[in-house]
Amino acid sequence: MSTRTRYQQGSLQLKARADGEKIWEFRWYEPNGKGGKQRRTMMIGTHEKYSSASAARKSPEVQGVLRRVNGDHPREAEPPSVGAVIGRYRQEELPERYSTRSMYESLIRTHILPRWGHVPLGDVEPLAVEKWLAELPLAPKTRKHIKALMHLLFQSAKRWRWWENENPIDTVRVKGGTRRKKKPRVLSFDEFRAVLSHLREPFCTMALLAGCLGLRICEVCGLQWGDFDFENLTVLISRSIVHGRVGAVKTEYSQDYVPLDPDVAAVLREHKTRCYPTPEGWLFANPKTGRPYLSDQIQKKHLNKAGLRAGIGETLGWHTFRHSYRSWLDATGAPMGVQRELMRHADIKTTMNVYGKAADDRKREANSKVVVMALHPPAEPVLGVNGSSMKTAEAV
Repeated sequence: MSTRTRYQQGSLQLKARADGEKIWEFRWYEPNGKGGKQRRTMMIGTHEKYSSASAARKSPEVQGVLRRVNGDHPREAEPPSVGAVIGRYRQEELPERYSTRSMYESLIRTHILPRWGHVPLGDVEPLAVEKWLAELPLAPKTRKHIKALMHLLFQSAKRWRWWENENPIDTVRVKGGTRRKKKPRVLSFDEFRAVLSHLREPFCTMALLAGCLGLRICEVCGLQWGDFDFENLTVLISRSIVHGRVGAVKTEYSQDYVPLDPDVAAVLREHKTRCYPTPEGWLFANPKTGRPYLSDQIQKKHLNKAGLRAGIGETLGWHTFRHSYRSWLDATGAPMGVQRELMRHADIKTTMNVYGKAADDRKREANSKVVVMALHPPAEPVLGVNGSSMKTAEAV
């Protein structure tokens, strides 16, 4: 005689935290793998967010759990909502990389949930999504990210067998999704040297690495002395730090060895004599915390001001150096295959199919040309590591 599986509803309880704020706690049971059950708990949201148990029960988190644990139970008559899919996706499939995870959470919380959270999957129409995206006051690239995330949610629902039809987001178009609203700022070599002259250490060396190696600022912050091979003049880019959290680099292509020009290596050797030492060997550790500096704070307090003092006349961001490096490689006449290798891009596939993998000596030659042009004004002696572009904190 078979036993009929009970439909599990779970339970909600309003609990007070130490700070006095009340928060909803949801409880349910799941198999423990040994023939029994184990109780699970999850914090749903504050009483301010969900004023009643009924409202909390309709939250994406609760609906996602109930849909998953009850599966195809006969009582489950209504099709799952987008909010239920989001609830399970948050629990099981959000990317591990912090920057990607936080971006997904922001897009879900700010845009997708308010508009589509309560809508059943079967009621999501491509034209309605397309019109909604077109009306969002966002950059085309951001709208494209939202579309991609909604497509990912439907793909997850198909994998869980919550959705049997084709993905409705396949036919959604985002006009101008590959275009930028604003052309990236590119510095001239004179402007780059001027910016360096208005930065104190260690921020000057951070900017120099971003400009002379084309590194993302999250990669600059993640550098450790063990990544450097000064004998062979290379550095391995293998980690990044975003908002103080250590993680992997952006893509598999981003993890690679980058050539060091002798001038850059000399600057780094001098920096090593004065940087704050840590057990991990961080290049740019804040003496107050022993942890790498927060790039956002450096940009606000130092980089923006250096840009203004240098006469650039607009807000200067860390990624400006990477855009500039790409432009400078063009100025040296570096082949596109070499540029792709130095930039560690994952998406210049056509170029790579034509040119193939750049040889190490060609990469080093192209990089050194950029460093010479970036650090040394024409018809002037080579700057030493104590030159004006390497002004220290004591000299400011």
